[in-house]
Amino acid sequence: KAAAEKLKAAMGDVPLRAVLVSECFEDAENKQALLAGVCSVFPREIVFGQATYGSFTQAGCGGFDTVCLLGVGGEGIGVAAALVKDLGVAKLTFETHEAEIKQRLHAAGAKLAGKLPRAQGDRLAVLLADAHSPKNQFLVEGVQQVLGGSFPITGGSANKNAGQTFVYFQGRAYSDSAVALMLSGDFRVVLAGRKAMDNDQVIATAREAAAQSLAAAGKPHAVLAFNCAGRRGKLKRPADELEAIQTALGIELPLFGCYCAGEVGPVDASEKTPGVLSGGSGWHVMFTVIGR
Repeated sequence: KAAAEKLKAAMGDVPLRAVLVSECFEDAENKQALLAGVCSVFPREIVFGQATYGSFTQAGCGGFDTVCLLGVGGEGIGVAAALVKDLGVAKLTFETHEAEIKQRLHAAGAKLAGKLPRAQGDRLAVLLADAHSPKNQFLVEGVQQVLGGSFPITGGSANKNAGQTFVYFQGRAYSDSAVALMLSGDFRVVLAGRKAMDNDQVIATAREAAAQSLAAAGKPHAVLAFNCAGRRGKLKRPADELEAIQTALGIELPLFGCYCAGEVGPVDASEKTPGVLSGGSGWHVMFTVIGR
């Protein structure tokens, strides 16, 4: 509730279209209490998000028992939302059921994207799903059956630990489900992603991807960053990655970051499909700079 009140004060008179939640509280009852606190300040209908492994903003890194909220709004800014339940892959393993996972998530992704109301000013899709890496690639491919391979998509997979795999749609928790948000308006987006699996490369790739996305963004207004919890686990000091990001972005630009179990965005060159902007993968940090 305190975080929601702080966000509401920061938004002031700006029309609010959506609130995005990244939370790292254990157990369903704590998550329900968290949602109740946020929804006591904001209308339930505009609250979306997922359980993560923690968050990071321009103010620092947060791990367990933390919540981070992003307000999306402004004149001429639109947010459409869709939910698909019962993905049917929560108990399937990639090693044994790859073909079935692919079929189900292709269908779910196409259904999810098809439920999104479309507008001429659509600029960015945000995908939040209980489908951890490498399952998330198939969900992205399903979404791209409708949106196309060149449309900007970013996002991440919910915490995959038992009992934590929730996504949030209109202030309510769902597991084995996926949420999509479509942001529209007079703005541009630039996406960049990098992969790394050791301390020094995690730091270096975070700096490189942040700098790449910022350089092409025009006048930047905000940054979304979906990062891998595994990357954070390889760091000797988790704050080192954020400090590297801030060498590129500075400390004033609003930053909403979260640690996920699989990321969506431009995959590293070794995994990239020609002609396709975004993919689903792991061990990546995915930046989206929103600017004009």
